[in-house]
Amino acid sequence: MVQIRSVGVIGAGQMGSGIAHVCALGGYDVLLHDVSEDRVKQGLSTIEKNLTRQVSRGIIEPAAMEAALGRIKAAPELQTIGKTDLAIEAATEDEEVKKAIFKALSPHLAANTILASNTSSISITRLASTTDRPGRFIGLHFMNPVPLMNLVEIIRGIATDADTYETAVNFAKSLGKTTSNAEDFPAFIVNRILVPMINEAIYTLYEGVGTVDAIDTAMKLGANHPMGPLELGDFIGLDTVLSIMNVLYEGLSDSKYRPCPLLVKYVEAGWLGRKSGRGFYDYRGEKPVPTR
Repeated sequence: MVQIRSVGVIGAGQMGSGIAHVCALGGYDVLLHDVSEDRVKQGLSTIEKNLTRQVSRGIIEPAAMEAALGRIKAAPELQTIGKTDLAIEAATEDEEVKKAIFKALSPHLAANTILASNTSSISITRLASTTDRPGRFIGLHFMNPVPLMNLVEIIRGIATDADTYETAVNFAKSLGKTTSNAEDFPAFIVNRILVPMINEAIYTLYEGVGTVDAIDTAMKLGANHPMGPLELGDFIGLDTVLSIMNVLYEGLSDSKYRPCPLLVKYVEAGWLGRKSGRGFYDYRGEKPVPTR
C-alpha cells in the first residue's frame, strides 16, 4: 500500500479548508490550491481562526496549532498538487467542474499518487473514468464542518483497487475519523437520507403546512434534531442541496426525489443560505430572521 505523507487539497472553501485543517493536525504536509490566490488566502485565514477556536476551547494545545499551520502551504499552481501522495478534490458539487480538475491534474501526477473526491453525491466510477488511474481513485466524503464531524464516508468506484480502499480507510482513521463504507449509488448514505428530508421540509413550507420557524422548531423539539431542516439547508448551501436532489432525481428516476420548485426559485434568486446572506433565513442582521 502507498504510505501517505503529503496531501494536496483542491478547493479552499468551507470543505477544502476543513480537510486541510484536519490533515495538518494529523501530521501530514498539506498543499492547498484554489482557482485564485485570494481564495487560498481566505482558506488559510479560516483554518487559523478555527484552530485558534480549538485552542481556546482546550481541544488542542497551542503547540499543535503552530505545528499544523507550519505544515500547510499554498499551492498557486494546480500541477504542484500532483507531487503529493494523496490529492483530494473538494471543489463545488458540479460534475463537469470536478472532471475538468482531474483532467487538468492527471498529466502532473506522480506514479503512485492516489486521487480522491470529496463529492457528496456524484458517481465515483464516472469521475474515476476521466483519469489515468481509476484503480487508485476513491471517494472520501468528509462531513461539514470537517474539524467537528467524526464521519468520513468511503466510496469505492467499480475499478477501485483493494489497496486504495485500505489506504483510504487507514488515512481517515489516522485523522481520528470513523469510516462508513458506502456503495457507489447516487448521494451514497448520508445525503441519500438527509437531503430528501430537507427537500421534504421545503415542500412542507411550499404547500403552506407550516412557516419556516414552525417547521424548524417542530423538528428540533419534536424529533430532537440539533438544527431544523431549513436552517440546515441554509448551512449546507441551497445550491448544493439542489445539486444533490438533481443527482438523485436523474440517477434513480424516482419522482420522490423531485426538487421542490421553491428550492429551485431560491437558488435562481441567489438566496443560497448563510454563504450568500439569505436563504430560508436572512443573515444580514444581528439575528437570523425567517424569509417566509
